Amino acid sequence: MAFDGMQDPGRNDECWCGSGKKYKKCHLDADGRMEALAAQGFEVLPRTLLKTEADIEGIRRSAEVNVGALDLVEANIGPGTSTEQIDRWVYDYCIDHGAVPADLDYEGFPKSVCTSINEVVCHGIPSPQDILQEGDIVNVDMSTVKDGYFSDSSRMFCIGEVSPERRRLVQVTKEAVEAGLAAIRPWGLLGDVSRAVNRVAVDAGYSVVREFGGHGIGLEFHEDPWVGFHDRVGDGPVLVPGLCFTIEPMVNMGKARINMKDPNGWTVRTADGKPSAQWEVQVVITDDGYELLSW
Repeated sequence: MAFDGMQDPGRNDECWCGSGKKYKKCHLDADGRMEALAAQGFEVLPRTLLKTEADIEGIRRSAEVNVGALDLVEANIGPGTSTEQIDRWVYDYCIDHGAVPADLDYEGFPKSVCTSINEVVCHGIPSPQDILQEGDIVNVDMSTVKDGYFSDSSRMFCIGEVSPERRRLVQVTKEAVEAGLAAIRPWGLLGDVSRAVNRVAVDAGYSVVREFGGHGIGLEFHEDPWVGFHDRVGDGPVLVPGLCFTIEPMVNMGKARINMKDPNGWTVRTADGKPSAQWEVQVVITDDGYELLSW
C-alpha cells in the first residue's frame, strides 16, 4: 500500500491516471518521488487530487469561458453599471458557451458571480441597487462549470478616476499574485508561494486576510489544498505536477480583521471600513513550472 492508501499498479500495468500508458512509462518515477518525500515527513497530498492530461484539457475548456466572461465585463464595466448587470452578463455568457456559473445556488448563494465593492472583502451579492460610482474599486469573482470541470478567477476594476491610494492597493495586490506565481517550483512547497504573496503585500504596508484564501479546484469547486497566505517558507504540501489550485489573496488597506455579520450571510467586509482588493488566478503544476489556466 502506498503513502496515500492507493494500490500501485504493476510496472507493466496501465497507469492509475487513465492515460492508457504503462505505469513504468507514466507515473512510476513521480510516485516513487512522492513516496520518498512522504517518508521524510513532507506533506504529500493524495494522488486522487492530481489532474490527468484529460482533466487539464477539460479545465482549459472551462477556463476559456471563465476568462471570456471576465473579458466581457472588462469591456463594458464603468460608472453607472449596476452589479446586477454584471451578474446578467456573466450568466448569459456562460449559458451561451455551454457552461453554467458555479456560484449560482452554491450553498444557497443567489447569484452567478461575486461583486465586492470598496470595503467588501469578498462574496458581495449583485443587486440592482448597487450602482458603481466614479472612484470605486470592485472585484468581480466568477467560477464556471463546463462538462463537469471547474475554473475560477477574479479581477479588480477601477471605476473612472480612482484615488492614488486605492489604485496602489489594486496594483500591489496584483503584484503579490505575480510574486506567488514566480515562487512556484515543481516539487517545491506551497508555503514558499504563500510567503512570497504575503511579503509583497505586507512590505507595501497592507495586511492579508487570514480567514479566506485559495483552494484546490478542477473536479470539484473546492478541493484540497487550502492556500493561505501566511505560511512560512518551507511549509505546506509539495507542489507535485498535476496539482491544480487558485492563488487569491485578499489584501486590506488597513487591518486584516474582517466583519462577517452581514444579515445576508455571505458578504464579508473589512472591520475598519477601509478598502480591500483581490486578484485570483488558477494554475496547474507542470514538470517544468506551471500553466496559467484562468485569470
